[in-house]
This record gives sequence, structure tokens and C-alpha cells, in this order.
Amino acid sequence: MYKVKIIKSFSSAHYLAQYKGSCESLHGHNWKVEVVVLSEKVDNLGMVIDFRKLKEITNSAIKKLDHKCLNDLEYFKANTPSSENIARYIYNEVSKKMPENCQLDKVRVWETDNSCASYSQ
Repeated sequence: MYKVKIIKSFSSAHYLAQYKGSCESLHGHNWKVEVVVLSEKVDNLGMVIDFRKLKEITNSAIKKLDHKCLNDLEYFKANTPSSENIARYIYNEVSKKMPENCQLDKVRVWETDNSCASYSQ
């Protein structure tokens, strides 16, 4: 199995309304996003997916989050903007645009250098 990964980033604010502690207040992160794609085969160029194409697909998902208060976005009105739910949101958005020859494996979202959450199906 072949796996490729790209890393992108975005900045946004959020708050965890039901949380008891400092994260219940509005605060921001410089999020790091890892997107992993897998395939049993490579194409005629020897690639699972062109890194440039994967970055474009990922950018289209995260640009909706960049420099926003996530709690104000429609998706996060029904889903707390936790790292776990942000990873799921990005996974769902990226998976809609995946070429047929490859499969989205997982999305990992880092809110700090030491804390991350991932989502896969």
C-alpha cells in the first residue's frame, strides 16, 4: 500500500461552550493539518496523487475555516469545534474531491505542537 501525506495550516478562533476551563472562552490556534492518502497502485507517472493536486483539494476545505470564528460557521453550530470535529469536517470536505484511484486515509489536526486529533473512516 502506498501512502502520501501533505501538511497545510490555517488560523482560526473557537470556543468550547460546554467546556469547564479556559477553552470555554474565545481563543485562537494556528492549526496544522495533515492529510494522508493511500492507494494500492500508482499512476503512469509513479504517483498516488500529485502533491500539488492534494494541496489544492485541502486548501479548498481549509480556506472556509481560515481566519474565522469556527463557532459562527454553519457546520460548527451543530458540531462543537473541537479538534476531533475539525478533523472530521476537513476529512469530509477533502473526501468529496478525491480522485477515484486513491482513498483518503485520515486527517490529523494539530492545535498545538503537542496535541492533535485525527479522523478516518
